[in-house]
Amino acid sequence: MATAEHSDDVPSRRLSAFFYRHRWLKAILLLVPPLGWMTVIYLASLAVLLATAFWQQNVLTGQIDRTFTTANLEALRTDDVYRQVTLRTVGMAAAVTIADAILAFPLAYYMVRIASRRTQALLFLLVLVPLWSSYLVKAYTWRLMTADQGPINWAFEKVGLGPYHTAYTLLAMWLAFSYMWLPYMVLPIFAALSRVPNSLLEASGDLGARAGTTFRRVIAPLALPGVAAGSIFTFSLTLGDYIIPYIVGTSSLFIGQAVYIHQGTAGNIPLAAAFSIVPIVIMAVYLTIAKRLGAFDAL
Repeated sequence: MATAEHSDDVPSRRLSAFFYRHRWLKAILLLVPPLGWMTVIYLASLAVLLATAFWQQNVLTGQIDRTFTTANLEALRTDDVYRQVTLRTVGMAAAVTIADAILAFPLAYYMVRIASRRTQALLFLLVLVPLWSSYLVKAYTWRLMTADQGPINWAFEKVGLGPYHTAYTLLAMWLAFSYMWLPYMVLPIFAALSRVPNSLLEASGDLGARAGTTFRRVIAPLALPGVAAGSIFTFSLTLGDYIIPYIVGTSSLFIGQAVYIHQGTAGNIPLAAAFSIVPIVIMAVYLTIAKRLGAFDAL
């Protein structure tokens, strides 16, 4: 019986020894499935999207003419409406990113440097819990909260600061976006601050630096990659979102809405594909800047 079990074990041992001697082959076999899936599903679809941007819709038949043309890109470059949509979206993304950075940094610093283990775990839970709830539920909740008769105006009125017209405004969108993406800013900053060794802070204090100087010259530069990493999430997620602008926002279009309208209501898929290139280019530039700030080291 022992001999039979030993003989059955031989092929698996030989296979294990073969992969041990050829580790590069083992790595290839492990990477082929995910890379193949990413190539077929993501990169191939992205290539089709980019190709579609250089086609055009026939005005009379509504069919797509697959003749190469740059007319869609020229329309985006020269049309003031598309330019305003782009600037409005980028401005909102930048405002949300700045707001989340201002809110997330003190919270992350408290979690790393001040809070006890139990408090830190509780704060982690509070940061992550919103990510477990439905996106649509949160969006409609903010629609109710920012209504003219909603809780926010009620609170302002009670303290004599309101009421204000907040329903379906850019302010309402900014509040909703800032809430939605705040966890994506807190976690990278927390990770960056966790890597700051206590010895650097102690050395700064021993050399006579005050708390403000230590923050500016030690903590802030080392935490900057975390802020940059978090900004990648907040900026890109705001840039491409079209649900919150529909539910909470104004009648002014954003990039996500424009793409949805062109490919859905208007049925002009080539123009929608061309507009989809705009956030891709913006994010390519943004990622280049973030990389120079060390954002990828904090991810």
